[in-house]
Amino acid sequence: MSAPHDYDYGCDAAPSSSSQAPASPEEQLALLLGRALNSFELPDETLRLLDSALVYSGSLHSAHHSAGRHRETYRHTWLLADGSALTLWELVHNTGRDGRPQHEVYVTEDELQLATGRLPLPPEATPDFDLQVPIAPLTARDPSGPAIPVQRRTFGPADPDSSLDHARRLLRRAENPDAASRPGPGTTGQLQEACAHQITQAFGRRVSQGFALYEHAFLLRDGGELSLWEVEHTATPDGRHMCEVYLTQEAARAAIEERAATRRARA
Repeated sequence: MSAPHDYDYGCDAAPSSSSQAPASPEEQLALLLGRALNSFELPDETLRLLDSALVYSGSLHSAHHSAGRHRETYRHTWLLADGSALTLWELVHNTGRDGRPQHEVYVTEDELQLATGRLPLPPEATPDFDLQVPIAPLTARDPSGPAIPVQRRTFGPADPDSSLDHARRLLRRAENPDAASRPGPGTTGQLQEACAHQITQAFGRRVSQGFALYEHAFLLRDGGELSLWEVEHTATPDGRHMCEVYLTQEAARAAIEERAATRRARA
């Protein structure tokens, strides 16, 4: 069962003793970053803003428990010195090979939804998010006529700093076994011109179980578009979560099939 919640909770697995003083906003942040496997992906600007945090509040956002597996999402919010609020989203699950709890942290609900969607849990375990990124339309072909052109995607408001930071984090987490298959300096140079971006999960042709494929599309200043394709999986010898990034969807899907074949051979 998956349901939204909204109540305060302690960051530790068990409620704190009444004799213990509540952790300060700085300590709450340190605890979150310390347990999150991907905390190194957080934008530097986000961490800089959190240096001025005055008050902290945490709440359970949604939860799912079924057949020994669980997934929870938490909302962590800090009140900053300028009166604004900054929220980080935490995903906790035990779907790894060893069944131990794993923690991940994300800046936006969009990123949290994408991460939740890749977990090997039934569809009802995925919380309902208001994802503001439209799914990219597919090209259709009429057997009696030419291909129907793909409708040009619609990006959100231009935010060059955010898009550049997103591109930097995406490339930084790429762990392609073949280094030559990673996007190179030319792609990095093009991404310097990104002024907007969007993330969509790729559907269509079947993706092997345990793998997720995402398109990261960037709008460039000259009106052109550049897409990178990210493969997320745990088909590693130790079951560790791994990301690979490719220049084309075909290359990304070929990598998925190769990793899936290797996993089957190890089984």
